[in-house]
Amino acid sequence: MGDVAVVAGGDILQEKMEKEINHVLVVPFPLQGHINPLVQFSKRLVSKGLKVTLAVTKYTAKSMQDRPPATSSSISVEPISDGIQEGEIIPDEETYLDRIKVNVSKTLTDLIIRLNQSSCPPKFLIYDSIMPWALDVGQKLGLRGASFFTQAYSVNAIYYHFRRGEIKVPANSENVTVPPLPTLSVNDLPSFICDPNSDPALVDLLLSQFSNFQEADWVLNNSFDQLESEVVNWMSSQWRIKNIGPTVPSMFLDKRLEDDKDYGLSLFKPDADTCLTWLDSKQPGSVVYVSFGSLASLEGEQMIELARGLQMSGSHFLWVVRDLEWKLPASFIEETSDKGLVVSWSPQLEVLAHKSVGCFMTHCGWNSTLEALSLGVPMVAMPQWTDQPTNAKFVADVWKVGIRVKVNEGGMVSREEISECIKEIMEGEKGTEIRKNSEKWRDLARNAVDEGGSSDKNIDEFIAFVASN
Repeated sequence: MGDVAVVAGGDILQEKMEKEINHVLVVPFPLQGHINPLVQFSKRLVSKGLKVTLAVTKYTAKSMQDRPPATSSSISVEPISDGIQEGEIIPDEETYLDRIKVNVSKTLTDLIIRLNQSSCPPKFLIYDSIMPWALDVGQKLGLRGASFFTQAYSVNAIYYHFRRGEIKVPANSENVTVPPLPTLSVNDLPSFICDPNSDPALVDLLLSQFSNFQEADWVLNNSFDQLESEVVNWMSSQWRIKNIGPTVPSMFLDKRLEDDKDYGLSLFKPDADTCLTWLDSKQPGSVVYVSFGSLASLEGEQMIELARGLQMSGSHFLWVVRDLEWKLPASFIEETSDKGLVVSWSPQLEVLAHKSVGCFMTHCGWNSTLEALSLGVPMVAMPQWTDQPTNAKFVADVWKVGIRVKVNEGGMVSREEISECIKEIMEGEKGTEIRKNSEKWRDLARNAVDEGGSSDKNIDEFIAFVASN
């Protein structure tokens, strides 16, 4: 398909790349939150001399063509098929996951066979951990494998123990002990652990990550050692597991990859100019940024409570709401025009890095959590499902970089609770301590990926392994 510009380096790096023949094939799962970390990891590998081919679905490949990052070196992008034809309505979840397995396996096989006949065949397959069958495809065709986990180590540990039958579905009042994590309440567990029957297809998908990961040569994780040190030590004592994150564009961290300012891929179109121009007009630390990611969604009464809570807080707010026309309370935008801006999508990294943003109200998806940690932005945690409750537990109680909203007896987060949490971070004494902690973790995140940092060393070790095998 040709090359898409992805990462830049200097003259020494370019000379090294021209001499280097080690080639890895990278296969992400076709969701925005899974593609971004693997694209960013690929940039790091290219910056250190590896040749990288990124195998993505045709729709994703087109998005990367339409919006290439401004860089001077390249990752080769090759399209594979997930079985969905252009214009086709995506089927139910279980059918789609079955189609991905069948079609990606076939087209990935064809791609590897073709690349194996080239002058620089791939030596390693790096695949999203929720596609464990990709390891079988690669090994049959002579490639070593690295499983790439896109969620927190702590969440991975919970799923691992649950799959082994070492965690039982708890009663509402029970706490759960998962070595070596802190004691967790029911509300701190991934939602699928509490109710495995709520979405059997997704539960199977998440638990399948551990079906054959011991057979991979490497297990890579989008985190950094200091962030989850106890669980990292426990897991790495048993398997070849290494942190290589946070996988945030370099210009927001160590600035070692020139012009690496975004992920180079967006399945949604951000309204960047509107967001940044509006933020420019606001005082430093005065804006609450609100976004629940590409999958989490609020409906009905909870949406109204959030809207009114933002209004009650008195703070300026930038709120990302997909499907604007039917989700917001009537006349809300007009009523809050002096305080708020509501958009359908935003350039999140640029927003979080903006001096006007004082806190981030988030669903605590792992990518959003890492971005906030990397940029030192305090959080109001409002988790919705899957891994988000566990991430929120760590945000509030372990890293102490945010406040977690309380859910009332009716299962709702009230407007009063939302307003109080925002005010506490923006104006309260607790907010001052949270901002200090956020700055501490920002510096640790940057140090991890900077030259000689823990994640940087792990990447070097992985590259040395690729080169020697």
